[in-house]
Amino acid sequence: MKLDHATIVAPDCQAVRRFFVDIAGMTVGSRPPFGFEGYWLYLDGTAVIHLIASDPALAVPPGGLSPSRIDHIALRVGAADEWHALLGRLKESAIDYAEADVPLTGEKQMFVRLAPGVVVEFVTAVFK
Repeated sequence: MKLDHATIVAPDCQAVRRFFVDIAGMTVGSRPPFGFEGYWLYLDGTAVIHLIASDPALAVPPGGLSPSRIDHIALRVGAADEWHALLGRLKESAIDYAEADVPLTGEKQMFVRLAPGVVVEFVTAVFK
C-alpha cells in the first residue's frame, strides 16, 4: 500500500496551483473532465495533488472547521541543491515559511501556509 494522492479544496485554486508548480516544481497534467474546476499536479509522472476549486457544496459547515481534516502535506526533498533552490524560490516569491529541526534525526523542515487549513511541509535529511 502507498499514498496515492492528496486533494486540496481551495477558494483561490489558481494561487495554490502556482505555488505547487512554481515553488514545489510540480507539473500540471492530465485530469478527467469532472465537471468542476481543478488540476491534477504531478511529481515524477504521478498525480500526487488533486486541486479542486471551492464549491458551495463543499463548504465548511457553519461554526468553522470540519471535525476531520488533513493537517498538512509533506514533500521530501532529496538533495541539498534542490533544497537550496526551493529556499531561493520561496524567498524570491516573498512566500513566508517557518523552519524547524526534527529532534534526533537531524532532518530539516519548512512549513508554508497556503490558505486556512492548508499547510505544505518540505522535509529533508540532506544536512544529517
